[in-house]
Amino acid sequence: MFKVKEAMPKDVGKGIARMAPEDIKELGLSEGRIIDIKGKKITAARLLSCDSDMTEDGSRGFIQIDGITRENAHVGIDDKVEVNKAEHSFAGSITLKPLTSTALLEKEGDAAYIRSLLEGMPVREGDRVRTNLFGARICDFRVMNTAPGGSVIVSKATYVNVEKQLELEKKEKISYEDIGGLGPQIQRIREMIELPLRFPQVFDRLGVQPPKGVLLYGPPGTGKTVIARAVASETDVYFTHISGPEIIGKFYGESEERLRNVFEDAQAHAPSIIFIDEIDAIAPKREDMGGEKQVERRVVAQLLALLDGLESRGQIVVIGATNIPNT
Repeated sequence: MFKVKEAMPKDVGKGIARMAPEDIKELGLSEGRIIDIKGKKITAARLLSCDSDMTEDGSRGFIQIDGITRENAHVGIDDKVEVNKAEHSFAGSITLKPLTSTALLEKEGDAAYIRSLLEGMPVREGDRVRTNLFGARICDFRVMNTAPGGSVIVSKATYVNVEKQLELEKKEKISYEDIGGLGPQIQRIREMIELPLRFPQVFDRLGVQPPKGVLLYGPPGTGKTVIARAVASETDVYFTHISGPEIIGKFYGESEERLRNVFEDAQAHAPSIIFIDEIDAIAPKREDMGGEKQVERRVVAQLLALLDGLESRGQIVVIGATNIPNT
């Protein structure tokens, strides 16, 4: 069994898995071979050696795969997977269903263009694959079927059929590899949010209470929202995104009711993440709430009561975001 680690940025979307050279040799494999990665589901990838900086401390027993491959194998970072040599063949044909808009693909011969982008990539039925159309936009597809079945490689001779109907996804898929320059912040957030959501038994065994929430702060556009979405996507939990100003209502008690509804919905779909953007709009400093700010005073009291009353602590996490943390 090998522990899953994040992929290198250069490998994202290419169906590549990297392992320590010693592990590759021990498994009787070689670079460039197609392997089956077995998590809760089996997916295929092309095996390469990891860069020297990953093994300079002698570390072994890991496999680097990107968010798409992790999704295909139904695993997350730090999960354990089996790695086996794949019995593969070249695909005679594959059928793809778009997961994102394909407005650029309206001409005859576009399927051949997609085939050229996927050439050499190992796939299995049910996998998600990613292409960069015309160097302008990313487009994801679902592999609906392959001939023959099992792990296959797309080649120049493969017939590619692209279905016209778009498969609507319930939520946007964002992986940690989609976020650049925030490695230390992501690591801390994973420890505080992802671990309680994915491994609640660890906290129960240690007798440690997981955090109820996390505050993300920074100027607009620094990635607060995308980090929250990435955590929800990587942990595969229910995600609710609300904006602080949207909570405030003009009628008495309306704001508190909206807040209660959000928490009740998250409780019903636990494990879940509640992301409150611009939380400073509903939770200013108590000393700044004079008589003219009775609505804010009631909302703050309601928010604190809801946080204190969380029955599924660790299974419902509140993430607040603001660009003025001292309010």
